[in-house]
Amino acid sequence: MEEWLTRPAADLGRDIEAGRLSPQDLAETYLEAIERHEFRDRIYVRLTKDRARAEAAAATDRAKRGLRHSPLDGVPISWKDLYDTAGVATESGSALLSGRVPDRDAEVLTKATEAGLVCLGKTHQTELAFSGLGLNPVTASPPCVNDHGAVSGGSSSGAGTSVAFGLAAAGIGSDTGGSVRIPSVWNDLVGLKTRHGRLSLEGVVPLCARFDTVGPLCRTVEDAALMFAALENGRPADLTGASLSGVRLGILRTVAMEAVEEVPSAAFESAVNRLAAAGAVVEEIDVPAVAEAMPLSGTLFPAEAYATWRERIEAEGEKMYPPVRTRFLQGKTIGAADFISAWRELDCLRLVYREAVAGFDAVILPTCPILPPKIEAVTQDEAHFTERNLKALRNTRIGNLMGLAAVTLPSGTPSCGVTFQGDSEERLLRIAAAAEAALR
Repeated sequence: MEEWLTRPAADLGRDIEAGRLSPQDLAETYLEAIERHEFRDRIYVRLTKDRARAEAAAATDRAKRGLRHSPLDGVPISWKDLYDTAGVATESGSALLSGRVPDRDAEVLTKATEAGLVCLGKTHQTELAFSGLGLNPVTASPPCVNDHGAVSGGSSSGAGTSVAFGLAAAGIGSDTGGSVRIPSVWNDLVGLKTRHGRLSLEGVVPLCARFDTVGPLCRTVEDAALMFAALENGRPADLTGASLSGVRLGILRTVAMEAVEEVPSAAFESAVNRLAAAGAVVEEIDVPAVAEAMPLSGTLFPAEAYATWRERIEAEGEKMYPPVRTRFLQGKTIGAADFISAWRELDCLRLVYREAVAGFDAVILPTCPILPPKIEAVTQDEAHFTERNLKALRNTRIGNLMGLAAVTLPSGTPSCGVTFQGDSEERLLRIAAAAEAALR
């Protein structure tokens, strides 16, 4: 049964459908693996054992009667601790929300439950989801699967590591500036950043409501497609016969390729060569609108984050990890006129970007320009924390600023990945499925 812990969610679903696997046995295997794992308390905030067992029992009954609700009915997954879970503390990794217990599930959790997915528990995250490193001395900092002394990426740190360490078949995270893609790339997973507004944010603890998005962290592109469908109560993207032949990919050189560290740079170059060998037409492109948009981050993200949490931070800010509190307080002096002006400029730049890349099926770039830094180094030096955090989020932030969907794939080099971004989740997932085969 141990092999179940590292198999793709889609494979587990097929075995349940064929009667080879009981959802109850699967849930117990995961719960037992979590309990005995050395990093249990650094990955999971709390388990929902009773719920998981009840949901698994219901899934087992449906499977026996041939009434499964989705291809993933009976598959156990984890949830980032900012998704409201009825009767279970949901604290978004912050002492500011200690003891917060919602009385209803987030809408995406409700839809996932209706699809038959089994809720194992809630995972650790960066405090209030406002950092890309995954460091949280207030609660816990999950380790990177490739280097246990390094951060795992954030803010969906526990979501990613729950999958990478075999403690969930998939994890649900959120992405405001890279929080699905950074833990995915550093832990060699597939991460899907959805477009803003595509999936419901009802019952999701906010950071920046105009940028916040919901997304899964998975083992395969097929898993990501099926998870996306479950969260939306929609039809999964058709990945049948996906091919890179004739697919036009633009390598974004503006900003994204600047000062990329040696290992991620080499991994990206190798990946591009494999994509081209599989039939993709690859061309380097410069998009000045990206460079123009990047400075707007310093206005848009802190201003909305501070406005969202101002009262709590001003009243109890001493409970926060200082570098994260500092990020919020950067928004304190940003005026409404500057915020509105920045959004107007960004809306124009988004149109310019789309026109510039209209001839490409997807735009590609290194998911992250750096490797995960050591936990000790970023904990002891606030300046180093800030520098590494901003560098980690630089490339992923492009997708958020431009309002795009994005999929990050493992490159084959540990903690290095390739991002595909565009205007359609379904089209990107199909391209990513073909690229996944080429990169493996």
